[in-house]
Amino acid sequence: MAFPERDEGHYYQAAYAEPPRRRRAAGWLLVAGVALAASAYVVRERTRKAEGENPPVGQFIEVNGIRLHYMERGEGQPLVMLHGDGSMIQDFMASGLVDMAAQKYRVIVFDRPGYGYSGRPRSTIWTPQAQATLLQQALLQLGVEQPVVLGHSWGTLVAIALALDFPERVRSLVLASGYYYPSLRMDVPLVSGPAIPVVGDLMRYTVSPLVGRATWPALRRKVFSPAEAPERFMREFPVEMALRPSQLRASAAEAAIMIPAVMALRHRYHELVLPVAILAGDGDRIVSTGAQSERLHGELPQSSLHITHGAGHMLHHVAPMEVMAAIDHMATAVGAMPQAALAIGQVQAAEARTR
Repeated sequence: MAFPERDEGHYYQAAYAEPPRRRRAAGWLLVAGVALAASAYVVRERTRKAEGENPPVGQFIEVNGIRLHYMERGEGQPLVMLHGDGSMIQDFMASGLVDMAAQKYRVIVFDRPGYGYSGRPRSTIWTPQAQATLLQQALLQLGVEQPVVLGHSWGTLVAIALALDFPERVRSLVLASGYYYPSLRMDVPLVSGPAIPVVGDLMRYTVSPLVGRATWPALRRKVFSPAEAPERFMREFPVEMALRPSQLRASAAEAAIMIPAVMALRHRYHELVLPVAILAGDGDRIVSTGAQSERLHGELPQSSLHITHGAGHMLHHVAPMEVMAAIDHMATAVGAMPQAALAIGQVQAAEARTR
């Protein structure tokens, strides 16, 4: 039997081709590992610096073993403020709302679970209902009864859950720039990555904070558009605190459960019988004013609707006087608030801005 002639050159080339490829792959893995380690170091140092430069602005209260950070200002009728996804107490402070409201209200502003300096145990799925239960227990410990509750963005869902699950404990609601009905949102899968176990943890402590810093200017323009971000926000809002790994996890988790959360709540909106003020900007690029705020107003006959021209998602920064007018009317409202009453407040706010 004849055997084919052996090509010695081809044989040795095949024999030694694989190891170089493996060496190159190992080299790339080493480079990636070094890059991740360097990123982790940078993230850790920036987190430490951010917390050193931005110590807690308020006090702490422990509820069911969970440490909540809150700030209290002023005296009088209680007003509770609940911030949106990715934010913290300083958002309301930088808007000027806390200073204005504290002149006549007892203002309580929470870092919601996982934000600022509040804890967020991973053993709990922090739905709006779960957060409402926790915050209501905190309010009871603080001796707060029948507050006006202001929620912004994701915070509107917690405010609504408070009113639905504890109707006797809430006086009225002010809902600003809220998301109330499920819709197709392409941003949800893009921002939910850091909430994924293991892979998300690796992202949060390495690349996600760095990507967040690079994309922050574009995100800031989008949330404020069509208005410009006020100088006070630029100066006082601690961006580095919002980009810490712990807060990125909270933000990503809330983005991931946002649509299921509104699907669970939407069928209960008819249970809301307390006065509700619904506020939105006509230029909001984060949520559709027509599909969200206007639709909710149509479903709640006792609600009032105020849409601010030229404002986007960060309504409380662009039109704080309008928000204060709504708070003032909700503080005295007993049933359905006449639309004319809020209109008067809007005119007063407009006149105050021109002085």
